Amino acid sequence: MLDVRRVRTDFDSVLAALERRHDPSLPGQLERVRDLDARLRELVGERDELRSRVKELSKQVGTLHRDGRTTEAEALQDESRRLGEREHQLDAEADAVGQELRGLLLRIPNVPADEAPDGRSDADNVVVRMEGFDPHGYAEHQRVPHWDVGTQLGILDLERAVKISGAMFTMFRRQGATLARALCQLALDRNADAFEEVRPPSLVSSSTLTATGQLPKFADDAYHVERDDLWCIPTAEVPLTSIAKDEILAEEDLPMRLMAYTPCFRREAGSAGRDTRGLLRVHEFDKVEILAYTTPEQAPAMLEELLARAEGTIAALGLAYRVLDICTGDLGQSHHRSFDLEVYAPGVDRWLEVSSVSWFSDYQARRANIRYRPTGEKRTEMVHTLNGSALAVPRVWAALVETYRQPDGSVVLPDVLAPYLRGGTVIEAR
Repeated sequence: MLDVRRVRTDFDSVLAALERRHDPSLPGQLERVRDLDARLRELVGERDELRSRVKELSKQVGTLHRDGRTTEAEALQDESRRLGEREHQLDAEADAVGQELRGLLLRIPNVPADEAPDGRSDADNVVVRMEGFDPHGYAEHQRVPHWDVGTQLGILDLERAVKISGAMFTMFRRQGATLARALCQLALDRNADAFEEVRPPSLVSSSTLTATGQLPKFADDAYHVERDDLWCIPTAEVPLTSIAKDEILAEEDLPMRLMAYTPCFRREAGSAGRDTRGLLRVHEFDKVEILAYTTPEQAPAMLEELLARAEGTIAALGLAYRVLDICTGDLGQSHHRSFDLEVYAPGVDRWLEVSSVSWFSDYQARRANIRYRPTGEKRTEMVHTLNGSALAVPRVWAALVETYRQPDGSVVLPDVLAPYLRGGTVIEAR
């Protein structure tokens, strides 16, 4: 969340930054934050002053009783009781104002980085670079959608997945399942030189989901196990971000790099009207996430590193891809700066987002209370968090089987996957 002290002391610059998101509701919300903060400080100040006065009266009452001045003591007790009742009223009002203030701060998005391009929607995202794409370089046998390729080869069984679980669930079979697992192992291996592998829980508490910004705003997109008040993770970013929740890290331990391979669960509540065929939009999928805690000074270089790592894996698979610099109007709630990687899938003739690499500044860390102590100092500061999809399976899987489909209908996968495919890179129909 935003630092309320920054809103208090630098309101105009925070407002100007949020206005770049082109959300007309944000100025009013920020003004409400400023008013609530002022009211809260006023209430707390008056409450604390009364609390101090009540404590002083209690001491005086005790002294008067010891001196046998009972009448004076009882008079002060009456005054103390009246002040105590007012103190409780102020405390309750301060609590209510504080809760409203926190609830509002949880919903206001992060301020965009100065370097983020201005824009109102995804149509204004900037293509930074494009690699390996030739619109005329694909043959007819590559123009077959992956759901048809998968069915023909017996490696994608959407019909039975729907029978088992319902729409927008998928099931890989035979070499299709092996390929899905191979992609995750490839991503883990390519980042193992610098990132600690973690296998976090797939169910998390509400506070953990709140720390990354999914709650309260995006509750409808998450799967909630109400009986236990646990949530199925939409991404490993959620548990990885909270590993250091309520902790103070040492500056010399930063940056801290983590990676995880997990299932991810998303309701896709906002997918009405979108193309949900095949693997384009699913409720459950596997993904390798890379994440880092940094100091503010380390963050820009880490953003470049995460992007380079995600991009490098896609390039190693030989897929055509492009990198998008996300504009201010399309940034996610928690995002300070973000880049998307999209691969070209010739069978569906579409660019498919396969990775988002993002810098959250101290927005998530403030929610999760993750701090670090600068070397040689007593004070603490908020860490910065960054993360990226090292590889998400479904759309990469789709682009691979479409791109590498052969004239005879088989699929010949790139050699980089050979060590993970039990020696066979050719998928043929049985």
